[in-house]
Parts: sequence; structure tokens; C-alpha cells
Amino acid sequence: MTHVIEVSGIRLYANHGCLEEEELIGGQYTVDVYLKTDFTEAAEQDELSKTIDYVTVNRIVEEEMAIRSKLIEHVGQRIINRLKHTFQLLLEVRVTVTKHSPPINGDVDRVSITISA
Repeated sequence: MTHVIEVSGIRLYANHGCLEEEELIGGQYTVDVYLKTDFTEAAEQDELSKTIDYVTVNRIVEEEMAIRSKLIEHVGQRIINRLKHTFQLLLEVRVTVTKHSPPINGDVDRVSITISA
């Protein structure tokens, strides 16, 4: 059986970007994580160790977002790598990193990348 856990709308302030100002000033980001797993045993036994702990998912996202990257593509891949390394029960993972109010020439609310593995 397969199940899905989603940790959505993780709001963070980080300093990603190619511009020097982005490193100094930073900006708002949102990260969404989709995890496919089999938590049948957890559902039957009411045991956290038999599933993916979303508190740990949030911590991994926070830690990786705290490490400066020029590209959100890079930080997204680091998050994927950590999640895959941390959770043996993980069958599939998808991470979306959204940068709010990007400093580009235009009226753009946000830009996002999504990585699936």
C-alpha cells in the first residue's frame, strides 16, 4: 500500500539569490514537501517510528534553507538529498521551493521550482 504525507507552506526567511543584495537583505520563501511512503504499520500500531516524522521534515527544510545558495534549484536538490538519506521508508519525494517577490525586471509575485525524485 502507498500513502502520502504532505508538509505544505513551510514559511522561511532566507538569503538565496545571485545578487549581492539578496545575500545581504534576504527574502521570503515557501517550501512544500510531498512524500510517498507506506505507513500501514504506523496506522495500525500508532507508532511514530513506523512513518515519516514531519517534524524532522520541517527541520531538514529549515536547516537546508539556512545555507545560502545562489539558486533555489540548488537548495531544492539539497533538501531532496537530505530527505532521501534520512527516511528509509521514502518511496517518492517532491519539493517545491517558492521565492516571493523576486528581484526581476517585471511585476512578478513569485517564482518556484519543483524537483521530484
